[in-house]
Amino acid sequence: MNSNSTILQQAALAVLERSHQRPTPEQVVQALLDVEKANRHQKIRYSLNDITGDWRLCFITGTRKTRQRAGVVLGAGRYVPSLITISLAYAASPLAASPSTATDNASYSASFETGNVTNRVQLGQLQMALSGPTKLLSKNNILAFDFTRITLQLSKFSLYQGTVRGGETSEAKFYAASVGVEKQAFFNYFLVQEDIIAARGRGGGLALWGRQT
Repeated sequence: MNSNSTILQQAALAVLERSHQRPTPEQVVQALLDVEKANRHQKIRYSLNDITGDWRLCFITGTRKTRQRAGVVLGAGRYVPSLITISLAYAASPLAASPSTATDNASYSASFETGNVTNRVQLGQLQMALSGPTKLLSKNNILAFDFTRITLQLSKFSLYQGTVRGGETSEAKFYAASVGVEKQAFFNYFLVQEDIIAARGRGGGLALWGRQT
């Protein structure tokens, strides 16, 4: 395991297991950038099966606008406080037949893997979960998603279940060829290992997750 992988593993364990081996935020950000650069050169490709599972958010960076040509640069990185649990759960899901995924879109739909995601945020006994469809474009490791359903729960008691952002209508349009990834929220994954994954979001920030067991 190289030094960058070691740093990122330790960063994830610092949140997952409250390990005392806690790299500095600066070390974690640099390791993420180094791994992202290496991935671009090696052109590693991932499948949806590689990221299927339950992942807890451990580390994030902010972004800030700049007048330079880059447009957006990374802000400071920080660990997610242990008081709050933020997680993503990915699962594969076959693409159902619908007018928006008819034969004229067959070649387009063959270019990605379909699935669903659940994003849970838990603080104490209160939990909010957003879920919806995903598509992974393996040629560039971009996973697009849309949150169309929401649930609120207090301990084991359901407080609310409903749809958001157009609900079923948005789900039906999500895989249409006319709706490109540039119009959707997405993560561009550049690190996928057994216990950690990392990606750059559409807004330019970096994030590191650790697998929950």
